[in-house]
Amino acid sequence: MDNLYRQWPFHYYGPPGSVGIRSSGTFTLPATGNLAVGAVAAQPVKTYLCPSDPIVAQTNGVATDVNHTAPGGSGATWTPVTNALVEYARPAVGMRVLDLASGTGEPAITLATRVGPEGSVTALDLSQELLEIAEKRARTRGLKNVRTQQGDAHSLPFADNSFDLGTSRFGVMFFRDPTKALGELRRVLRSGARACFLAWGRFDQPYWKSMMGVVHRNVGGPLLPPDGPNPFRFAEPGSLSETLRLAGFGSVEEQTVTLPWAWPGPPDEVWQQMKAVAVPFRSLLARVPAERWPEIDAEVSREVARYFEGEKISFGAEVIRASGRK
Repeated sequence: MDNLYRQWPFHYYGPPGSVGIRSSGTFTLPATGNLAVGAVAAQPVKTYLCPSDPIVAQTNGVATDVNHTAPGGSGATWTPVTNALVEYARPAVGMRVLDLASGTGEPAITLATRVGPEGSVTALDLSQELLEIAEKRARTRGLKNVRTQQGDAHSLPFADNSFDLGTSRFGVMFFRDPTKALGELRRVLRSGARACFLAWGRFDQPYWKSMMGVVHRNVGGPLLPPDGPNPFRFAEPGSLSETLRLAGFGSVEEQTVTLPWAWPGPPDEVWQQMKAVAVPFRSLLARVPAERWPEIDAEVSREVARYFEGEKISFGAEVIRASGRK
């Protein structure tokens, strides 16, 4: 774990569906967990940060899904959320499904187990590297009905009326132009098909407040850059529904729900992971003076420990669940 959280240069490809590299740089996470932006990389590691799949590293040309390979990794953390979206989407045997901002393959892989060999799931993402990991994971599970497609959600490379169901898990918040992207999704769905989404709810919930909330309280300033990616873009109830309607969807519904969201490890580990993957908060973390980090790390540990249950940290996740029908 230590080697993963030392010095990494990165290319951030922006919100899923955006075009080109959004920003590049390097960061260091020493053994103490302190974050330094602009450090010089010690080894040729290329890192892709994606809001829907926390972190993927590529070392010596070999892509690694850190989200699933790191000790105590966050694969188990995401499973209840993935399953909740799949249950909400109600995939049926034989359906053709399109999953936007699929990253390393969820919920596409879980959806593929539901539609069976008679159906298919297309996982679309801007990053080919992430999709290669998705392909490997699908093969490992013996799934032959998953295909990947590198592409932009704002200009989908599919014919009209191609799919029976559309999904996106924690991706819709990051589209450059959500109305345009959702309009594109509607175009490629068949008449009567549903589009189903999960997006983050309020910042004011344990997972965010116990970590980034502590940093923000200590250093002040904007929580997020005004022109940067915003995980809470649709946290205001009704905002995602309105975007779906503007994109032409009918029978729109939306609920705010709380789902299980637990980190299978100690508080210091989840804080390390949070700092490694929290691209939208990079400017906030960069404002922390080096001498303040020990104090802030200790305060974060105390806050996170409130949710520690011996073997896991049970945060819970308040999310927005929404759908519309073509």
